[in-house]
Amino acid sequence: MSGLIDWDVAARVARRLSPAPPAVSRDIAEDAVGELYRCASRAADHVAELTGLHEPPVTAATRVVDRHAWIDVNAGGMRAVLTPLIDKLAADNPVGRVGERIGGRVTGAQAGAVLGFLSGKVLGQFEFFDRPGGQLLLVAPNLVAVERQLKVDPSDFRLWVCLHEVTHRVQFTAVPWLRRHMLDEVSALTESMDTDPAALRQRLAGAASELVKVIRGRDDGAGLMAALATPQQREILDRVGAFMSLVEGHAEYVMNAVDPAVIPSQPQIEQRFAVRRRRGANPLDRLLRRLLGMDAKTRQYVDGATFVRTVIDRVGLADFNAVWASRQTLPSKAEIANPVQWIARVHA
Repeated sequence: MSGLIDWDVAARVARRLSPAPPAVSRDIAEDAVGELYRCASRAADHVAELTGLHEPPVTAATRVVDRHAWIDVNAGGMRAVLTPLIDKLAADNPVGRVGERIGGRVTGAQAGAVLGFLSGKVLGQFEFFDRPGGQLLLVAPNLVAVERQLKVDPSDFRLWVCLHEVTHRVQFTAVPWLRRHMLDEVSALTESMDTDPAALRQRLAGAASELVKVIRGRDDGAGLMAALATPQQREILDRVGAFMSLVEGHAEYVMNAVDPAVIPSQPQIEQRFAVRRRRGANPLDRLLRRLLGMDAKTRQYVDGATFVRTVIDRVGLADFNAVWASRQTLPSKAEIANPVQWIARVHA
């Protein structure tokens, strides 16, 4: 148990709340797992060609997992990320052993509810908090569920998704400083956290009004994290948001730039998947997505892909890849919105 959050409770609650997997026979499930491994291998060649980035000989692991395994990995990752912040909160605001035990179970259940919800949504993920080398996770039940919902060719859809997810694996292994960059930004957020009870209450009061906006659908889609942030933290969140727009947009660009002969039904997949993104699901699902800032993530795909496409069209792939040279060449939030500014700054 880790103080203010009981991660064992979080994992148990998440597994209990995780939606039931699609009904498939054992043979169909095994075929899907095998094909996903093959698609990930095929995708690597296309990603290398389309990005000009090359993974080192020993790269991150690729795993096809079910929802419960995804929960276990991400509970471990969240524990690693949040422990420094939790330790800081506990040091500045001691609650005693009884309060810690009770509060840890409550917050563990809350964290588990979030993980349980997300476990039914994530198709794939490059996770680099739980293991130093990172690992690519492909969530087989979710892929099967979505390809059935969209009524698209399963083999084409699986390769299409693998192109996106393998691009993330390539980004973080071919450009190894990216992982350190993200860890440093997380540390900066932790260090900037004001743990004074009065300040926390003030920001929670502001978050309450933001919650009303979320429920009414009048928020900006950034979730409650942004509402709780101080001005200094907002600057960090803007940097992280720009970075995520870059890596997500880059993967989006790759998955849609592959030769049409590779994925014949790609136009149909793109069209139906875009409609699914816009519509979301039931009202409760849409509310939870806004609370968690997932609408902002959808915008990251769109804005980031536009940035990548515009820069490559104007200066070519080799000059676009200057973006991976250092932290100083990463685009800012303003440059994601206006790629010409990035080109002028980096390629003046």
